[in-house]
Amino acid sequence: MTETPADRYNVHIGGSVDGQVTIGHANTVSRVQAGRDAGAVTEHEIASLRAEFDRLRAQLPTEGAIAEQARERLDELEETITGPEPDPSTMDYVRKWFARKLPRLAGAVTTLIVHPIVGRLVDAAGTTLAADFQRRFGTS
Repeated sequence: MTETPADRYNVHIGGSVDGQVTIGHANTVSRVQAGRDAGAVTEHEIASLRAEFDRLRAQLPTEGAIAEQARERLDELEETITGPEPDPSTMDYVRKWFARKLPRLAGAVTTLIVHPIVGRLVDAAGTTLAADFQRRFGTS
């Protein structure tokens, strides 16, 4: 193919690009997206995730006001993660609460939040929610 001046492109993109960029003439761009059920989380996987919550519950303090609050925060986290629409703001709040009140368990709470099954649950809830999750936790 002989190059002509129209075949040349001088492109400058200022800042970061989040997504695809296609430059050229007569380009064909295809996108294949699996159906929402392709990454569906199974009941067995949900049970496995709940077992992780149970393991963390066993590490919570057993006495005092902080013990009750910790149980409530962990229940709240489990409910939002396994509910119909995970809420990244609740996940973030609970993570920060543990970081302030029970820092020895903050890592375990964060591990639950960024668990691969949680990422799939968030992805299944939609792109806006997944983007919020990615912004807050750096993973999805």
